[in-house]
Amino acid sequence: MRSGRDVIGALLTLAAVAALTTVASAQNLDAGKPAEKLFADGCATCHRSPRGLAKGRMSLTLSWFLTDHYATSSDTAKALAAYLQSVDGPPPRAPAKSGAKPSKSAPRPPKP
Repeated sequence: MRSGRDVIGALLTLAAVAALTTVASAQNLDAGKPAEKLFADGCATCHRSPRGLAKGRMSLTLSWFLTDHYATSSDTAKALAAYLQSVDGPPPRAPAKSGAKPSKSAPRPPKP
């Protein structure tokens, strides 16, 4: 009767080792993706633009936040944080309207 318990114990140990090996070899599907693609795949659902999401945060604290809440690894969080900081700035200026008056600093040719 003791040998049946030994076999079951050995099988359970083997199953646990196999499960841990499978978990340890899990692959990060976001590894190697550019930060723009990471934003498009994971963030664009809720955020229309990456502009302003860094909000002047330091790179380290931003990557920690992203690792805790959104990114699959610290490497993807760092890449995403660097991308968000690179686009964090004032919005681009709108082009001047075609019907706008010319500025007074621009010289005009004399009237004939």
